[in-house]
Amino acid sequence: MIQFVQATLYGLLQGGLLALVAVGFSLVWGVMNVVNLAHGSFVLIGAYLAFELNRSLGLDPFLAMVPVAAALFGFGYLLQRHLINLVVKAPIFITLLLTFGLDLLLVNGLIWIFSADYRSVPTGYAAHSLALFADVRVPVGRLLAAAVALAVTLGLVVVMRHTRTGLAILATGMDRGAARLMGIRAAHVYALTFGLAAALAGAAGAAVATVGTFSPADAGRFTLFSFVAAVLGGLGNMYGALVGGLVLGLVESWGGQLLPGTLVNAVAFAVLVLVLVIRPQGIAGRAFYASRVEV
Repeated sequence: MIQFVQATLYGLLQGGLLALVAVGFSLVWGVMNVVNLAHGSFVLIGAYLAFELNRSLGLDPFLAMVPVAAALFGFGYLLQRHLINLVVKAPIFITLLLTFGLDLLLVNGLIWIFSADYRSVPTGYAAHSLALFADVRVPVGRLLAAAVALAVTLGLVVVMRHTRTGLAILATGMDRGAARLMGIRAAHVYALTFGLAAALAGAAGAAVATVGTFSPADAGRFTLFSFVAAVLGGLGNMYGALVGGLVLGLVESWGGQLLPGTLVNAVAFAVLVLVLVIRPQGIAGRAFYASRVEV
């Protein structure tokens, strides 16, 4: 029982981190209908930026989330405005090819600059743990990462539901033509959406750098986790990314107690298929994505 409780707790903490990785991916897919295969590369860029800020300035990675997110926001905004926006109305296959090529460029650029070696950001507290009861312990680094994920998700919900910019993003995602008739600049809103997603990925990368190791080869893994968590929770739903990440973290943690590592991912995808069969819109899905109007 103690082992099961420990695995459950670890799965929830890991799920919170996965939710932070996935929320931007879900936002871009739900609003723009773009499956960003370069999302994992953005996470790694955030991790490497946090690593460099810690090495050169001694900045704590959780504090480094702010400048890292700002840098990724600018990068994402310019990338969408001047590149992805050129094909945003094209069939989804075209955007898949574009973001896949972009992912290859970014991953190989990271290898060229930083090499393929695994890195991590050492801190004096991330490896420590807090005792709850009996032999159940909570890793401090993962606890902080999960808390940041929850705070960011709730903050994103507030921004999307209670600010003019957030409402403009939702309106443009629902019906781009009608939004433009109401005076909303769709190209600018799409760039803001992509920049916001990149900023969230950068913040997630800083957290990843704190709780584990990373290398350019991890880009595909983060993109895959984002895909599964977004579909599990429901596309375009900020709460959905959180729910999907928590479910994915729990499934992997429980599966790791009973199965070899090579089968854990298979179990996670089996759960994904099961959820899609029972509830195609996702666990916390809503009608937003299904009722989008394509122009």
